[in-house]
Amino acid sequence: MDAWTRDQVEERLAEAADVLKRLPEVKVQGYFSTWPRIAYEFSDLVGQEAPRLRRGPPAPDAISRMEATLPWLQWLEPDDAKLVWARAERTPWKPICWRFGISRATAHRRWEYALSVIVWRLSGRRPPAKRSQRFVVEHAVRQAQSRWA
Repeated sequence: MDAWTRDQVEERLAEAADVLKRLPEVKVQGYFSTWPRIAYEFSDLVGQEAPRLRRGPPAPDAISRMEATLPWLQWLEPDDAKLVWARAERTPWKPICWRFGISRATAHRRWEYALSVIVWRLSGRRPPAKRSQRFVVEHAVRQAQSRWA
């Protein structure tokens, strides 16, 4: 992709968080049980909760996209990267605001700015250090609008 938008960046980050969650757990090798598996009868299963179903493992191309997406967070300040990752994991705004000690409006502004910085960097440019965050966000929005016009 040569022209990125904030929506595309947001989707890729959400996909990366989902893929990371669906990867199999890392288990210590060398330990196993020699006990036989328990054979449950119907009376044993009555009253038990049904096991939680998990989605299958991610496809190899999704893992490749995740590996390409994760380095994008290095372009951000550490707190902004944590905020963006929390939103990619679909954390609601209220816990994010409590975690960072900021208001909802400030959290949203920082999230927009962080996505815009990623868009700038993916476009092969660095966001100007001496310009406001609002300038960076508005320029990223204008770039996306001109792409679709």
